[in-house]
Formats: sequence, C-alpha cells, structure tokens
Amino acid sequence: MFDFDILKGFGWPDAIELLVIGLAVYAIARFLRGTRGARLIRGFIVLLVMSTVVLYLVANSLQMERIKVLYIPFVSAMFLAALVAFQPELRRALIRLGATDWFAEESHQIEHVIEEVVTSATYLSKNKIGALVAFERATEFGALIESGCRMDAVVSSHLLNTIFWPGSALHDMGVVISHGRAAAARVQFPLTESGELDPSFGARHRAAFGLSQESDAVIVVVSEETGGITVVDRGTMERSLTPDSLRQVLRKKLIKPPKSKKE
Repeated sequence: MFDFDILKGFGWPDAIELLVIGLAVYAIARFLRGTRGARLIRGFIVLLVMSTVVLYLVANSLQMERIKVLYIPFVSAMFLAALVAFQPELRRALIRLGATDWFAEESHQIEHVIEEVVTSATYLSKNKIGALVAFERATEFGALIESGCRMDAVVSSHLLNTIFWPGSALHDMGVVISHGRAAAARVQFPLTESGELDPSFGARHRAAFGLSQESDAVIVVVSEETGGITVVDRGTMERSLTPDSLRQVLRKKLIKPPKSKKE
C-alpha cells in the first residue's frame, strides 16, 4: 500500500518549487511548439514523470534501494541525451537570447529601404512573381551572405524586380538586406521542419519560417501562386497584407521609436 507518511513534510516551499518547475516546463514546451523538439520534449517529460513516480511512490514504499541509487545517474543520462536531441532548438534559443535591437542607421535611410521593398512587393504581387526578402537585424548573416551572390548594392524596387523576374539568374531563393543595403541575392534560407505550417505553403514560405526560427530577421514573402504578401517574424506570420499594411508592419518592426526628450 502507498505510504502517505512521505507527504507529511510537504509544505509551501515545496508547492512553490513545483510551481516554478511547472512554469519552466510550460515555457520550454511553448517555445518548442511546432518544432521537431516538441515531440521529443513530451516524451522526455513523460519518461521523467514516470521514473519519478516509480521512485517516490513505489521504491520508497517497497524499500527498493537499488532503484533509488540508480535514479540520479539515470536522470543525468537523460539530461545529456536531451542536450544532443534538442541541439537545434537550444541553438535557436541562444540566438534569440543574444538578439538586441537593430539598426543604428538614420530613420530616413530605413524609411527609404522600406518604401523600395513595399513598391517592389506591390509590383511583384500584382504580377504574381514570387519573392523572398530578409531584413537582417541583430543576428548576423555572414555565412548565409557568403553562400549567395554578394552584391552590396543600393536597395531599389527596380533592382528587386529585376532579381526576382522569372528567368533571371538570381530569381531563385532570397535576398538579404543588411545595414540598409542589398548584401546578397540567391541566398538559400534554412527550410523549416515544423509541422504547424499549412501544407499548401511553398518553399518560399517554409524558407522564411525556417529563417525566422533561427534568427530575429524580418522576412517579406510574395507568393508566386496567389500574389499574397506575407511578413514572417520570430515564427509568426502576418498574411494577406496590402501595400499600406506592409509598410506599417515593416515600420513597426524595423524602426526604433524616437526617445522622448526630458524637459
């Protein structure tokens, strides 16, 4: 039978401790939701809960000393296995934690870049020409830029329209805008493995979503099939944007609000 004496020492500190652990587990589960790590962490939690139940409810009652001795090495091994299994998700978490506010450039320069991107996205949307443009923020894209075709050009709607025009040598994949300039074209963004995306989404949306999971970039996608305009940021999508709403979204995400001056 179950020995209820083991619960006599349970008090408020224990309840608070369990609450903190529960909140931490919930935060991790929410962060991993929609990624391949979500299933892994569910299995990890189930296994950990079951082992804890066996230890405290069975081993203590039946005086199974060997199980209690082996429990700590077992949990340590599970922790090491989790570090290996969750490596992509942990990497993404560290990247996000290290992200800071972007763009030290003047606001008028950012406004110009946004306006050119909006003009290009409007044209490409009307003509149902696919496009993928990523604004670099705190997460630097050195390796991605090196993998594409380096440009370091002034951002203009004509340049973007030419890049994404069907048949162009650079129209596949994406463009990276870094420090207010078109840094590279034909850049391969990491495709997401998330199962939460609609299966109808094509490679451009999956690439945008994948890049947003691994960085703090803001990505603009124009669908080749529907002409719809989408902005992806930190794993969230804002779809069916008009030119005006696209402009507002980009301004909100890319332009720092002016600091209030104390009188």
